[in-house]
Amino acid sequence: MVYRARRRYTSAYLWSNVNAQLALKALSEPRRCEILDLLRASPMAVVEIAERVDVTQQAVSQHLKVLEHAGLVEARREGTRHIYAVRPEGFAPVESFVRQFWNEKLVNLKRESEK
Repeated sequence: MVYRARRRYTSAYLWSNVNAQLALKALSEPRRCEILDLLRASPMAVVEIAERVDVTQQAVSQHLKVLEHAGLVEARREGTRHIYAVRPEGFAPVESFVRQFWNEKLVNLKRESEK
């Protein structure tokens, strides 16, 4: 039996983990990834996105709501339209989450390569 010390989680860690979970869940839908690819090129209105992904404006709005809740996109108003853009900083919790799995592996790889 292997004993593992209990980890104490800080509120910052837990908050980051929640944000990573929200972002990963949002990214699990292929249509949302397609929308993010479009927005990566340039900010767009819901109508423009709907024309390019071949779904209704209502469906695009729902996808954007999930992406916005996850912190991956942001909206600004221009008259009666909402213009959406990618929030690069919204991907930081995902990067941090994934990095947890790679840091130890990279340290071990560096150690082995320096032998």
